[in-house]
Amino acid sequence: MAKSRTSAGPSILLLNGPNLNLLGTREPPLYGRDTLAAIEKRLAATAKASGVRLECLQTNHEGVAVDRVQQAKRDGVGFIVLNPAAFTYSSIALRDALTAVQIPFVEVHLSNIHAREPWRAHSHFTAVAVGSILGLRSRGYDLALDFAIARLKSKGSGGA
Repeated sequence: MAKSRTSAGPSILLLNGPNLNLLGTREPPLYGRDTLAAIEKRLAATAKASGVRLECLQTNHEGVAVDRVQQAKRDGVGFIVLNPAAFTYSSIALRDALTAVQIPFVEVHLSNIHAREPWRAHSHFTAVAVGSILGLRSRGYDLALDFAIARLKSKGSGGA
């Protein structure tokens, strides 16, 4: 589990599911060569420059992810960037936690789950996410974070 925080201000949680700690070495032709640490560092710099706090958590354990989503509500997290990884296909508990806390989130996948095995084509999260970004490797995280920052800033200035 990796955790990091940046400066004060609106708060975003970057939540990564199982096996994403292996990025950079796990099937690079499919997932790319960027490590999770490099992705988190890049996103933290973007968040800090935008005056947004970013917390990063990667877990291989469903209950840890559920607990963190529930805690996010108590912490006042304004947005979640979620790569559920293998939880995409199996975790009703994480989906229920996300709908219970009502924190908007974007679902991110490094690969295009619709272009892979048929069983990967259904996500338990897509229907309750603000949006989904698929198949853009680590660049998808940047796009999700940019969207989250814009949404938080718009909300803070009276926008929707």
